[in-house]
Amino acid sequence: MLDPTVRPDRPLPDLLREAAAHGVRLFQYRDKQVTMRDAYAKALALRQAATDAGALLIVNDRCDLAMAVNADGVHLGQDDLPISYARRLMGPGKIIGLSTHNAAQVREAVTAQPDYVGFGPIFSTSTKADHDPVVGLEGLRAARALTTLPMFAIGGITAESVGEIMAAGADGVAVISAILKAPDLGAAIRTFQQHLPTPDSQAP
Repeated sequence: MLDPTVRPDRPLPDLLREAAAHGVRLFQYRDKQVTMRDAYAKALALRQAATDAGALLIVNDRCDLAMAVNADGVHLGQDDLPISYARRLMGPGKIIGLSTHNAAQVREAVTAQPDYVGFGPIFSTSTKADHDPVVGLEGLRAARALTTLPMFAIGGITAESVGEIMAAGADGVAVISAILKAPDLGAAIRTFQQHLPTPDSQAP
């Protein structure tokens, strides 16, 4: 996830290009403290950087911004536009994700059918001060049993916790601070990759 408040010393397109060079292929742009005009300029630059790198870019919260820059999709929160309307606006070829934080929201997502759900926070996180209650690994296991939708764990995730998160049922992880705040972005990404299970290790 790309958030300028987490790493204000470097332009977001530079961070995207460096992360993409180390194998990251899906990026989310989040910026809750900027005007729409500035968000458009930043998102447009990220759209170009992602295209050049062969990566996907989704925009947090805003369908209008995602459409304006022809992003690959949008990630919606519980208070954002309903999935059905977002799908109507974005079209069938765009990715639509939804943040969920408890079992009831996961059940609602099963009906709404986003392309994936984010679930958490798994652990406490400093990136979002007003985050929902921590669900832990047990909460993740319980949520995984409720849906076959792809599920990405969010919140306080480190490289060392990736293995147990994936074992609890996540299909992937969403990371901000553990990578963006690292002194060496490439080394941080490689560490995460080393902790991800291989296809052979996931086979029954």
